[in-house]
Amino acid sequence: MLVETAGVRLDKYVSEQCSGLSRTQAQKLILDGYITVNDRAAKARLKLDAGDRITILIPPPPRSHLVPEKIPLGILYEDDDLLVIDKPAGLTVHPAAGQPNHTLVNAILGYLPALSDGSVRPGIVHRLDKDTSGVMLVAKNSAAHLNLAGQFKARTIVKAYLALVKGHLAPPDGAIEAPIGRDSHNRKRMAVVNEGKGRAARTRYHVVKYLGNYTLLEIRPETGRTHQIRVHLSAIGYPIIGDKTYGVKSALLSRQFLHACRLGFKLPSSGEYVEFESKLPPDLAQVLESIA
Repeated sequence: MLVETAGVRLDKYVSEQCSGLSRTQAQKLILDGYITVNDRAAKARLKLDAGDRITILIPPPPRSHLVPEKIPLGILYEDDDLLVIDKPAGLTVHPAAGQPNHTLVNAILGYLPALSDGSVRPGIVHRLDKDTSGVMLVAKNSAAHLNLAGQFKARTIVKAYLALVKGHLAPPDGAIEAPIGRDSHNRKRMAVVNEGKGRAARTRYHVVKYLGNYTLLEIRPETGRTHQIRVHLSAIGYPIIGDKTYGVKSALLSRQFLHACRLGFKLPSSGEYVEFESKLPPDLAQVLESIA
């Protein structure tokens, strides 16, 4: 690709021009020599000149030892490009240290063995926390993956969650806007941090109803930071019920009351906008009944 705007860092320019490629991923490709400028190795911080020629090579996928598993999938929709699934709470999305199998990725490969391409996260476009239930997208081919990742990056995908917090949150409609980064006291947690030390994050909320001393919220995150909803609600003094990381344990349930209830996007095949919904699972529905 030819550079049209001078003065932009190489890593920033590449991530902005390539849908589905984060700045961190661009930096890794530059460091490993897969991205060159004018046929020469470069550093991520290089300031580009107009007319510079950037070449990007696609590296071979990392070796993977993923094992297909026959784990039931709640499929809400399927076509040649994607699956829309209803992820249950307790299911980790992809293998990681301490969780090498029994994940959503293993389940996907059990259902679609041909999806195995050597990568460690085949089909995964976005993720939900282990104990968050609800609607998720899975791409079935590279073209669909790039298309959907581009929609997420452009923030055109509609994501809605239901969350229960203790107390009466007011006003009934609002937005939480605060940067999120690693907690300096606990690297396994995220936190609201000073500007410049984290990434911009914005979360809109709407009060669905007040139930006794609790508030049921519909949450619309406008950005996609790690643990964003949980961190933002905790930061304003209304942590999600049952969230042991950012709040406190609850006698009402054993996991956080957070459910991805709706997801809207454009089908890669046709560009048609579609929305899919997931009903509140029994454990969360029972909580609402008990406090009504």
